[in-house]
Amino acid sequence: MADRAASTAASAPIRAEIAGNRLELIESGEERFRLLLELIAGARTSIKMLMYMFNPDRDGDAVRDALTDAARRGVDVKLLIDGFGSGAPSDFFTDLGEAGGEHCVFNPSWGRRYLLRNHQKLIVIDQETVLIGGANIDAAYLDDHGAKHWRDLWLRLDGPEALLPARYFDSLFRWSKRPNSKLRSLKRMIAEYNEWRGPLQWKFSGPLSMRNSWWRSIGRDIKRARRLDMIFAYFAPPGAMIRRIGRVGRRGRARVVNAAKSDNTATIAAARHSYSRLIRRHVEIYEYQPAKLHTKLAIVDDIVHIGSSNFDYRSFYINLEIMLRVSDRGFAEQMRGYFERELADCKWITPELHQRRANPWRRFKWAVSHFLVNVMDYSVTRRLNFVRS
Repeated sequence: MADRAASTAASAPIRAEIAGNRLELIESGEERFRLLLELIAGARTSIKMLMYMFNPDRDGDAVRDALTDAARRGVDVKLLIDGFGSGAPSDFFTDLGEAGGEHCVFNPSWGRRYLLRNHQKLIVIDQETVLIGGANIDAAYLDDHGAKHWRDLWLRLDGPEALLPARYFDSLFRWSKRPNSKLRSLKRMIAEYNEWRGPLQWKFSGPLSMRNSWWRSIGRDIKRARRLDMIFAYFAPPGAMIRRIGRVGRRGRARVVNAAKSDNTATIAAARHSYSRLIRRHVEIYEYQPAKLHTKLAIVDDIVHIGSSNFDYRSFYINLEIMLRVSDRGFAEQMRGYFERELADCKWITPELHQRRANPWRRFKWAVSHFLVNVMDYSVTRRLNFVRS
């Protein structure tokens, strides 16, 4: 296959001006790394960073050092990472704290909150520039080469819509630092920041809520759609959502791209558990071949959903997630161009191919994987490596 980095460099950047905000898609991992260091170095007043994974490797060290330098020159630096997802040891951010920055670990307690993960990826610079997407602070997400790198996206937003996620971060940071914070107050806080009007709508997912903003929003969009293109690293939706996707396949066209490679093979098996029901409903299924897939993207008619959320029970009902709903025909058409380029690097899972794969033993393993992925944390199921074929 063609080199992915060369293909990305050759394609025109995806940009849009919407309601006074400038949007730009950041496809390349190396470009994400360069841009992040550039934004941190240029920050004047504040840096708010929320990451599921912040790891002590080449790129993690560089980002940490850049944050520390920003704090030393007087920038208000706040960092919130997930205690389960991140591999940084307790002393990794010592210099940041000594320089005046604040660092907090999101660590749910034992009991009902134990399964809760802060899976969001959000960076706000000077309350003017926002970065969201699926990529973590880890060399594998900030590179474009090698067997270990992840194919992923960030979306950059510059403009007035940066204010709301900045305020959301501040509220979540205070909640995370407060001793004995209540889950009820977290759910209420998240609900307050969701948007339901306008071409740009921030969607924040809360834990254990049946009124999940993004779930309800994309469900409504899919319910009336005629064109649906999705790329999700982890795909294990409830039956009701599978039926909605299937109805799009019957009245129009629905295409779903899933991972063929991952460091968590149970998630691949979990996705394949739904293939039979989707293929029967004329949904086209593809698996991305060149690298491990980590993208979270849905294009529903003229609406784009992009952010940190996977398409499974855990993302809908347990994790903290952030998505941006963009209603703009021009941007959606550009994103379909991106989808078509990704599709060129995929294998079509034809009914015949799926039937050859789906022997009784594999179906059993797919079903078990589907259950485990939806109940257990990704960091736990990753250790299982339950299914590879």
